[in-house]
Amino acid sequence: MKRSDVFTTALLAMTTMIGAVAVEAQSPCVTPTKHKHKKVEPACSSAEKQLADLQAQLKAQQAQIDALSAQLSAAKPAAETDPIATPIANQAAADAADAKAKVNGISSSVADLKTTVAGQQTTILDTQKKVDELESPLAIHYKGVLITPGGYLAAESVFRTRAENSDISTALSATPYPNSAYYHLSEFNGSARQSRLSLAVAAPMSWGKALGYVETDFLGAGTASNNNQTNSYVLRVREAFGQVVLNNGFGVSGGQMWSLVTPVKKGINPGPGAEATTNQIDPNFEPGFSLSRQYGVRFTQSFANKKVSAGFSVEESQIILATTVNAPANFILGGPGAAGGLFNSTGASSGSPAVAGAQNYTDNLAPDVHAKITFDPGYGHYEIGGTARFFRDRVYAQTCTANCGTATAVLTTSTTGTNYTTLGGGVYVAAVLPITKYADFMVSAKTGPGMGRYSAANLGDVTVRPTGQLEPLKSSAGVAELDIHLTKKLDIFTIDGGEYLQRTVYVSPLTGLQVGYGAITGQNNAGCNTQTAPTSASGYGYGTGGTCTGATRYLIELTGGMTYKFFNSPTKGRFQASVNYSYLDRMSWQGYIGTSYATSVFLGSQYFHGVQGTNNMVFTSLRYYIP
Repeated sequence: MKRSDVFTTALLAMTTMIGAVAVEAQSPCVTPTKHKHKKVEPACSSAEKQLADLQAQLKAQQAQIDALSAQLSAAKPAAETDPIATPIANQAAADAADAKAKVNGISSSVADLKTTVAGQQTTILDTQKKVDELESPLAIHYKGVLITPGGYLAAESVFRTRAENSDISTALSATPYPNSAYYHLSEFNGSARQSRLSLAVAAPMSWGKALGYVETDFLGAGTASNNNQTNSYVLRVREAFGQVVLNNGFGVSGGQMWSLVTPVKKGINPGPGAEATTNQIDPNFEPGFSLSRQYGVRFTQSFANKKVSAGFSVEESQIILATTVNAPANFILGGPGAAGGLFNSTGASSGSPAVAGAQNYTDNLAPDVHAKITFDPGYGHYEIGGTARFFRDRVYAQTCTANCGTATAVLTTSTTGTNYTTLGGGVYVAAVLPITKYADFMVSAKTGPGMGRYSAANLGDVTVRPTGQLEPLKSSAGVAELDIHLTKKLDIFTIDGGEYLQRTVYVSPLTGLQVGYGAITGQNNAGCNTQTAPTSASGYGYGTGGTCTGATRYLIELTGGMTYKFFNSPTKGRFQASVNYSYLDRMSWQGYIGTSYATSVFLGSQYFHGVQGTNNMVFTSLRYYIP
């Protein structure tokens, strides 16, 4: 190589090294400067600036290595023959080795810095998580327990084409027939009473967990509650129970909770939001839905990684006596609440015959007993269960002394009573299916003698035989619901439910009359389309209507609705709006329409017919759910 070529190569190397030094001086992290028309770039953090500077130095040193390598490659052939080129080549090789050593050192420093930065980022994320937990904890830590508040605040309304004077809750089995003035009046009610407040207390243990839960709303009514000015309704208990579940799957729950009959979404234990209720605004739910909230003690056991669970419960009992035609006056099954006790001694009466102005309670022989098995195989949730009930009353024997076998028979009732117990109960099934991520389906059904109390419409459990003994009424009930999740914010749904109560009739040997539920001889439907005049000048004394005593045969309700979630956050809560439309159809058992049963029989069977009552209802709701 010529000396001019050697000097040219050296000059090129020096120029390259100067450019590399200039690159080394650059850094993407600069001190922010203000400019009138330009956006101010933020300064890098200390760790980010160090990393950026080292990366810039690494690029500059790599440029030096490339330049010196090129110089060395060009100088090597000449060094073998040119004495001047040899020192230059040797120097270039030494410089290249030195630069490579520097680059290796910088690379090691960069790796160490990356490790340090990664550790700092992890620490920052952990610190931020702790700050978030302090600012928005999922539960409040108190001593050794976790306290989780919950519930929602609601503004709701209902419009019915047939008035019921029932606020937001629909009295399903009291849907008026055409003889009632209510049938011809619509009603609108607005209410915040379904607002709920809840509190869950969880205590994790090494051997399992303990849970306490209480939930309230304002759907109770005190003696002074009214809608005139302040709408001051009272707080009531919905649920209040304690629970212990061991690591081996055994659990015990006790208190006021949803009945074991009510389907749940998963497993078998009660808990906050565990029940699979129908998705509607009406707090009385849909006819056919299985429910009761009452005292109970429940024992459960989970098997096979919680895929199979079994439960057994004893629960508070109460006997609902359905309307009984020509009932004998020789039996007793309970009485009104005592004025000095804890039962309600005022308010609307229940059962028949009723005690005016008092709430009736039955004197129960034993609690209701329930057993259920649930399956969670990985797709869906399935349930099958059964119930045993014990119906008892005290009967005073009757004898006929005159006109026996006729409606005018003269009867004598003994003053010595005898207790009689009749068994009842039934079976029930349920399934909750996530069809896809866009749809869910729920279905439940039950049937059996004496199961009416465990359905939403509460049509009745028993009637009375001519002897005065209780006879369970066979009932069937079911409900199905389809929920479609159109978007993350919008859901639509449809529900179809119904209840049926069987006609049960006996002929009295003493009077010759039909006795029981739905007896034709006692169901005069001649006035079912006839209204009567008001009974007073107060404006509230509506006429009772013409004679219309048809006992309910079935209830069917169709409901459709939608819910829109404006926002839904685990830390900020949820605000949503809902609207439901429901069509309710109530049909009675057949009765007669003549002046007497005998006259109707003479005129022909076409005079025997049932009566129908319908209602169209629109519900709206605005709710804020506490996170």
